[in-house]
Amino acid sequence: MNEELDRPYRKNLISHGLIYMGEEEHEITIKNLSINGVLAHLDSDRADIDIKYIFNSLLDSTIIDLYLPEMRLAGEAEVVRADLEGDGILLALEFKNIAYDIDKNLNKRKAYRKNMPAPGKILLNNEYHEFTAVNVSVEGLMICFSEAMPVEEGTITHFEFKRLALDGEVKVIWVDIISDDRTLMGLQYIHMENNAIKGIPRFAQQQNLNSPPSE
Repeated sequence: MNEELDRPYRKNLISHGLIYMGEEEHEITIKNLSINGVLAHLDSDRADIDIKYIFNSLLDSTIIDLYLPEMRLAGEAEVVRADLEGDGILLALEFKNIAYDIDKNLNKRKAYRKNMPAPGKILLNNEYHEFTAVNVSVEGLMICFSEAMPVEEGTITHFEFKRLALDGEVKVIWVDIISDDRTLMGLQYIHMENNAIKGIPRFAQQQNLNSPPSE
């Protein structure tokens, strides 16, 4: 009885979305929603998508990317349970790093942004500078410097980002010097195939991923 009282209220509904698991995107149907997470049906008729596939996909991490456009939610969730339901699979997903109040341009973007605060370095003004990534996509990344970094938009240069084993050329799309003289910068990959960016989903239903954040 106490378990029922302690469990968050769940709202039954039918909604659709996408998850990124096993370095693949999968369509899902949401069965119910609570403040903590969702129960989702994995919509796949592939013979190789079974409980063993789920287990192998989650060996390194049970955290996956989740995109629910109808509910305007995007971010990370943890797979806390996987059950068979007839010929299908139900996934219990617990929210871990979800944006509930996504800006109005979410569905116009070309690709999903994954929050990934990790260090890197970039060649600007003839010397390498360290940065911290804010978010990353298959198109480019948003980075932050702890100092003012005046650079011309359109500059093409070299960067390294070890978290995703990226090492190549990028184009500076926009520069925004913000409070405390910190600098935000949007970068677009050059000479780098999108499918070479492993670990980042596209979630293609989403203008430019690397546009400055809305005010």
